Parts: sequence; structure tokens; C-alpha cells
Amino acid sequence: MKFLTGKDLDAEDSLAFYWDGTFDTQLDVERALTPFLEALEEHAGEWMPDFVAAKRRRKYGRTAVWRTLEERQRPSGTSCGLYHTKYPFMSSSVSLAFLPSPRQLSVSIHVQPLTFFGEEERCRRFVELVRAWSCHYPVPYAHAHSEADGQLGGTPYYGRDQQTTLRDGFDQIYDVCWLNVFGPALVEKVGRERMLSTPAHRVEELSNGSVLLVLWPTAADFTREEARKAQARALVHLRPELDYDTVLGSLYERNAALVPVEPRFPPEVAPFFSRVVEEAGVAMRQRQVAELNAHPPPEPEEWLPEHAALPSDVPDVKAALEHYSLLAEYMVAMRHVEVPSLFKLSPESLTDLDFHLWWEDFPRIFERQLIDQRAVPSVGAYLGQVLVKHLGGQWIPRKKLEEAQVRVGSRVWLPFVRAFKCLRSRQALLDFSLTQLYRVAERHQR
Repeated sequence: MKFLTGKDLDAEDSLAFYWDGTFDTQLDVERALTPFLEALEEHAGEWMPDFVAAKRRRKYGRTAVWRTLEERQRPSGTSCGLYHTKYPFMSSSVSLAFLPSPRQLSVSIHVQPLTFFGEEERCRRFVELVRAWSCHYPVPYAHAHSEADGQLGGTPYYGRDQQTTLRDGFDQIYDVCWLNVFGPALVEKVGRERMLSTPAHRVEELSNGSVLLVLWPTAADFTREEARKAQARALVHLRPELDYDTVLGSLYERNAALVPVEPRFPPEVAPFFSRVVEEAGVAMRQRQVAELNAHPPPEPEEWLPEHAALPSDVPDVKAALEHYSLLAEYMVAMRHVEVPSLFKLSPESLTDLDFHLWWEDFPRIFERQLIDQRAVPSVGAYLGQVLVKHLGGQWIPRKKLEEAQVRVGSRVWLPFVRAFKCLRSRQALLDFSLTQLYRVAERHQR
């Protein structure tokens, strides 16, 4: 049993559906949603929900839906999640807003993998579901498409800021997806005759004045040359001021961005870079891999040959070692909630720390003075302690932190210098990671 999470949806492409309908303010929740659930049960087929979830999980059934919505109900509305926990995996959110009038029913659905919709009959059933909902509940605009391609196309902002997007919604034809429902206002803005003459696989005027438009028989084949040409033709037909060749070229660029790129990461940073790539999400992942492939980090320079090591110049070596230990413990105390593995003082915890600092964009969000005074000493000491614990390293204390060294084999390493360099910027965290220095030190251990 698998409940799709946001991380799961970033791992592989999905068919993403976004729909906002309205319903009669006089209807209670159960009466308002009954046609919605009837259509879902008739058309969903293999991805029909098997669980309802909010505060608790229940096996799907209408009674379970009513109970879940009742538990979540507030004066402003209520919501629940519907899930299919076996292949094909489905995650959906169903929200009802009671204010302002008319009441709004908002639905988002993700079905994974997108390749499930490579069969025409499955796609036809999905279209019929959307048609049934859009006939019963008036909708200004709805669409279903590859989640990754939609992100590359700019949805839902299309170059606007969030406030403008929330205010205006889909107020003009910004893009054409695999499946589209254009509400009466959009239809009239484009022109009903023009809308209904759009070159596409299916164009149907619905009883409430909306228009259902499906570009291509199957959702999963959106990158095919014929499908991209159909997409470009439809968009240019609805937006005559656009140039067909320019639109088609941008769609081909989106295709290129989705072509898998083989990672060629240096082995010392591969665990860290793989985490960075996963965070990029399915739409931007290949671009991230290509960028990391093109700019491998430089070989660490924060070391000296053993014969050039600076001798200790502190009056009390034991006190200096205790100070380094306390600095490392400060690192654990400050970040153990976000990075629990810091307690282990392990090579893997260095990678976790690298990724956390990069993900948080630590060098940007904190003041430079605080980074240099607090973060650099604690990060450097933590790195040094891992070198000591796992590579048999030996501290050579110095009065100046940046001169303190850890002897490993025939080299001495400068962990505080490395910490200073890696905390300059987000890019520096990639170029001068703690993970890389440790793994190179390990390689030269003997």
C-alpha cells in the first residue's frame, strides 16, 4: 500500500489534473458531491480511490467521504484526500469552499506513472469523467497534462507573480494542454466559432456553454512530433497573434529538457549531487544533471603535505581539542532536528549536512557575520571530528582556527578553511562540499 507524497510526484512524471467548479449554495455537502462521486465511480476504473484520508485513513466509500469531510468542516469549507494505493498510484485533493458565493469545488488529481495513459481507452475514460464533472459543475478553466511538461510551460503562473495569478486565474489562453475545459467567459473572449473550429482530436461544446478540447488521443505521447504539432496548431489557432514556428520551437525545447541525461558525477560527490538532483523535481531534473555534469567541483586544495604541516602553537593541547569537540557539538545542537544523522558523526552525516545547507540556501538567508563567527567554526570542527573518528586523523591545534589541521596519512587537512569556502554561497556548497573533502582524504589515507 503506497500513499503518493510530494516527493514521489517529483520522482516520476504524472498525469496532473486541476479543476475548479462551482455548485448551488442551497445544497448541503452530501447532495452537492453525490454527482461528483457518481461520475468518479463510473469512469475512474483502474485508479479508482481505495482510501479516503484527512485526520485519519478510511477505506473508500461514500460514508467514509462524508465522515471525513464532516471531521474537517469549518465555516469556510472542508476537504479530504482520495488515494489509489496500488498501480497506477493516484493522489487527489478535494476541497469545498463555502465562501464567497457561489460555493466552489476544487479538485487536483495526480495519477502516476504518466505512461499508464499511453492506452487510448484509459484516456477516453478520463476525458468522460472530466466531461461529466464539467457539465454538472460550471468551471472557468480546467486542464490535464504531463506534470513535468506543464511546469516547463510555466503553469500556473505563466510569467506572472503569485498575487496576480490568484486574482486573475487563467484569464486568457496561455497554453493548450492535452485536455482542456474552457469556461464560457474564455470561450466568448476567444470567440465561440473560433474555439469550436480548433484543430484537435476532440472539440465539444458542453450544455453549460463550456468547451471541452482534447489535443491528442493519448496523454502519455505528448512529446511525439505529431502531438507537439497538434499542440502548436491549436494554440496558434486560439491565439492568432502567435507564430506557429516559434510556438513549435518552444515545445521542442521542452522535449529536449525532458530527455534523460546520464549523471557523470565524480564518485566523491555522487551521493551529495544525487540528492540535489532529486530535489530538482521531475521537470528540471535533467537540466540539473547536465549542469552538474558540466561543472564538476575542483579537487580540494585545503591540505598540506605532512612535511609542511604547521606545528601546534597552543599552550594547552587538551583544552584546544576539547574546544574543537564543543564546536562540533554546537553544530549537532543547532541542526540535529533538520539533520538527525549529525549525532552519528559519520561520513554520511557530512552528506546530509551538505544537502541541508544547500537546500536551505544557508549562505543567503543568514547574515555573513553570523556565518563567519558561528557557522564556519562549528562546521569546520564537525568535519575535523569526522576525519578523526573515521580515518584515524589527529588534530594539530593552532591558535588561529583557519590554521588548525587534521593529519590523515601523509597529508594534513584544513577543515576550517574548507568550511569557510563552502559557506560563501549556494554554488560554493556544491564546489567545496564537506563530502568531497572527506572522500578525497579517505582516498589518500595511506
